[in-house]
Amino acid sequence: MMTDLVGVSRNIEKIKELIVQVAQSEVNTIVTGETGVGKELIVQSLCRMSARNGKPFIKINCSALPENLLESEMFGYEKGAFTGANGTKRGKFEQADGGVLFLDEIGDMSLELQAKLLRVLQDGEYSPLGSEKTVSTDVWVIAATNHHLEQDMATGRFRQDLFYRLSTVIIHVEPLRNRAEDIPVLINYYIKKYASRFNNGPLRILSRATTEKLMEYPWPGNVRELQNVLQRLLVLNASCSEVDEIISNGYCRKTRDDKEPAADSQPQNCSTSQGKLKIPLKQIKKKVNQKIEKELIIYVLEKTYWNRTKASEILGISYKSLLAKIEEFGLTPDMTSNGPKFKYLNAMGVAGFVDSEAKVFQFVNPKKREAVPQSAAH
Repeated sequence: MMTDLVGVSRNIEKIKELIVQVAQSEVNTIVTGETGVGKELIVQSLCRMSARNGKPFIKINCSALPENLLESEMFGYEKGAFTGANGTKRGKFEQADGGVLFLDEIGDMSLELQAKLLRVLQDGEYSPLGSEKTVSTDVWVIAATNHHLEQDMATGRFRQDLFYRLSTVIIHVEPLRNRAEDIPVLINYYIKKYASRFNNGPLRILSRATTEKLMEYPWPGNVRELQNVLQRLLVLNASCSEVDEIISNGYCRKTRDDKEPAADSQPQNCSTSQGKLKIPLKQIKKKVNQKIEKELIIYVLEKTYWNRTKASEILGISYKSLLAKIEEFGLTPDMTSNGPKFKYLNAMGVAGFVDSEAKVFQFVNPKKREAVPQSAAH
């Protein structure tokens, strides 16, 4: 509850202003944004800045529980309300009375439960499961979601009346890739925070080149991913040349524009002299294997006139796996392989892989259209 909202971007500065204004009025609020941007931190800041600071702060993750359990968690239940209800349990609304109830991932809540939540927000009252009594509640409800609720309403997956009841104020957090100016500030903040925990020497200061690399990465996991990467950098005491291997569980191959670097491009700020030249063997091996696999699949599909069932049998893989490979490589029936067959296998001297297995493909006759399997004809 004491973590500060860190950032200097226009989005973060606007959010800081909204937190002060909303906390004074305690109106129902929805915090939106991608996973990992820090939605819960904003909710905690709202609570801390309000008159309810020090009162109960209760969180419910709406996506973590099935509908029947989520309802009992929210409203509580009486003994015998359902099978397994061996006693009375207070619900989150009752536990949060006088404080804040944080409904995380509200976009995953079922429509039936949305209707019950709406009644509570409208009337300020609810009944625990299996009870005839009505319980009054005084809670400030704040919700968060990574869904686009406007789209969910258009498709009927989220109630409009509940949305308008909750969304007196909407606070949207931009993804980290859209506010790169916050990255250096976040880096300094978290390195100082983690320094005492890891206790592995003097305070680490990242080089400008390393910081620039981190600013170019698109951060699909947002601030949460940045935290993990910084911890790995500190624990492993990684150098600038190792950042690409450390980031994103070992691979950082895309820029913020989602463009793949050229295969022969050199990592920035890393020496290309003979003594320090690095050849990423694992990456090369993976690419060569993919080329061989693609070439072989094209060859078998051509020979079988794109009879996928027969091709999967020849290749020794499932039909579903073959379809996945076709989609992965972007293969189409009008695509033909250019150049000699199995050029990569031949270049590596792999024995026993020659284009002489004509008997495998004798189930079709390329000179007779009627001999082509029905599935291939279409």
